[in-house]
Amino acid sequence: MLGRLRHPLSAVGATTALTLPWVFVWATGSTHALSHLQTVAITGLAVLGASFMLAWAAETAEKDVPRAFAIAVLAVLAVAPEYAVDALYAWTAGANVGTERGMEAANLAVANMTGANRILIGLGWSGIALFTVYRAGSAADPAVVEQPGFLRNKIQIDRDLATEIAFLLAATAYAFFVPLGGGIGMIDTVFLVGLYAIYIGIIIRGDVEEHDEQVGVPAYFQNYPRLPRVASVLLLFGYSGGMIYTAVHPFAHGLESLGLQFGIPPFFMIQWIAPLASESPELIVVAYLVNKARSTAGFNALISSKLNQWTLLIGTLAVVYSIAAGAVGSLPFDEKQAAEIWITAAQSFFALGVLANFEISVREAVVLLVLFVSQVVAEFWVIQTMGEAQAGELSMLILYAYTAVYVVLGVILFVARRDELRGIFDRTATNARNALPGQSEPVEHAD
Repeated sequence: MLGRLRHPLSAVGATTALTLPWVFVWATGSTHALSHLQTVAITGLAVLGASFMLAWAAETAEKDVPRAFAIAVLAVLAVAPEYAVDALYAWTAGANVGTERGMEAANLAVANMTGANRILIGLGWSGIALFTVYRAGSAADPAVVEQPGFLRNKIQIDRDLATEIAFLLAATAYAFFVPLGGGIGMIDTVFLVGLYAIYIGIIIRGDVEEHDEQVGVPAYFQNYPRLPRVASVLLLFGYSGGMIYTAVHPFAHGLESLGLQFGIPPFFMIQWIAPLASESPELIVVAYLVNKARSTAGFNALISSKLNQWTLLIGTLAVVYSIAAGAVGSLPFDEKQAAEIWITAAQSFFALGVLANFEISVREAVVLLVLFVSQVVAEFWVIQTMGEAQAGELSMLILYAYTAVYVVLGVILFVARRDELRGIFDRTATNARNALPGQSEPVEHAD
């Protein structure tokens, strides 16, 4: 709808109008005067408007910076609220070291983090893949390949994502060992944040490719001279980032409060509903890109988001915890959260196996979706119908069982696609060498 407004600036005005009610409420400090439903409605509209601005900023920026870097900035801003929520729990844990409240907050930080990561793949990757194939039925999308047979249509992923997949695989492999340390500590921070810093160092050396022909708002801003164009991108990034950062937390809190009224357990709300709310800007942006038949850019954004959440988000928890505690320490978690980390790593492992050949079929998307939804539904049913002790035991069994399924499926895929995996590592190594100081060649892109 916004893209069909007569003048591109009319679309910008419309999205800005969606954010203004929240700007007024936030500026006047009158959030407390709203009902939970009103809070969800006003902040939800602000998130919607800001998400469009975020997408326009990233598309416009592709004219001046490598696409992977523009997408990385978009991904960080889109999931910034998730960082804020997790940082709040980590801070509370650090400020209450050795107390029951501190341990509970630490567990909530891990639960929120693992929930966000699993939602991004279980609903994000699978849902957007299915939406892409569905959308291709009414609008041509060069990334969609139709094949005969039941659910065999597939989406081709940009082969330039070899670097992202390699770094995400490295972070995933490391994540399997995090629970063995009994907490998230500074060693984890150094490795995971360092991994992301190396990744950024590689992609920022990439060349500015011939960008896709844009329409609407991005095309309008790309026709600006360089200085006004860059200023427009920064303004869009800054305003949308500010809106998302300030609106998503009350949006998530409002959803949590509404859920509690319907009897949904608080811990379940914090692990699933709050992260779903904080991931909403990212999912809106990707749906927008797919709707423009830019599914390649959409998947780039999803994978980039997963990479920064699976590195920066985990890595910063120990830093926030240590600052609040006044000493270097490790964010603790119990056995249940250790199992949550393992299943999250296992899901990532399987999902990367799916993408190892730079394709995702409808069948694979359905498997990702069904595995995710069935595990969440099964655990919710156990929590709601059984006593606390029995529910806790069965929940652990469910987590371990699904972890095993994910790992087995992932191993099968990686063995079958070992040649493609070798190609991913070779291309990533080449890109890393080209990014070193003194190298004149830009980061290599796949044909």
